[in-house]
Amino acid sequence: MAGQFENRQRWDLDAWPEMYGKLKELQVMIFTGAPGLELNFMVFTVASLAAGCRHCQAHGSYALHNFGASDEKIAALWDFESSDLFDDRDRAALRFALAAGVTPNAVGPEHHADLRAHFSDPEVRTLLGVVSLGGFMNRYNDSLGTVTDAESSDWAARVLGPLGWEIGKHTGAVHEQRTGPPLKS
Repeated sequence: MAGQFENRQRWDLDAWPEMYGKLKELQVMIFTGAPGLELNFMVFTVASLAAGCRHCQAHGSYALHNFGASDEKIAALWDFESSDLFDDRDRAALRFALAAGVTPNAVGPEHHADLRAHFSDPEVRTLLGVVSLGGFMNRYNDSLGTVTDAESSDWAARVLGPLGWEIGKHTGAVHEQRTGPPLKS
């Protein structure tokens, strides 16, 4: 599979430093906003699950791990509706992420009502920003077949593999791999 996307490197975000720098600024602004890093990264990961981008699923999950979320809770994102590790507030945000992450978008009035019951206007804007930025990252990385760094993909294979996660088209030759994940605590 490594040769499947042999020309991908020339379009990689690392090869476009001006965009990557602005994207990092936007990520920091959005992900550090209320309601907070853990829920924001859970929303990003669930939106990435809905979109199907294995690269972003690995990075979102691994970022949660690096910011202190338990591996058990991260794995439970795959079944958040029935897990007792999430409360009604979490579920409202994660339902929204799941509905907003699919194409066509499945967000309806019930999602807005659910969000309004648990979040302030600025928090809802942040959650929407996380999903929207995730949408860009999901499309960019999945279309490109971005190579997932070994650290993130090894962790995801160990923790998320039993849930059905696999790296898919985001594997690559050793020389294509980044030295580490994009976000660390």
